[in-house]
Amino acid sequence: MAAVTGTVTEQIPALGGAKTLMVTTDATTDDGDTIAITLADYGLVAIEGILGFTHSTTDSIVITEAPTTAVSGGVLTITVGGSTDNKKRVFIVYGS
Repeated sequence: MAAVTGTVTEQIPALGGAKTLMVTTDATTDDGDTIAITLADYGLVAIEGILGFTHSTTDSIVITEAPTTAVSGGVLTITVGGSTDNKKRVFIVYGS
């Protein structure tokens, strides 16, 4: 398990006050790796939901993969789920 850096992109438009972030990792991300996101950096105070995906073939075939999440001290920590190493992951974070 390692801390990895994900690329965070704010999705436009914000849906009625809710914000959507897309977090993309490198193709070297392993299950159990973690990604930390400071909510205030994106104007968020709460997380409403998160969807996780893994690329079974990089940039081609994606399948759902449930992460584990926690929020503490204004930082969202995403722990990559599944059981496969060295795959690109994408997480869609819904917040307000």
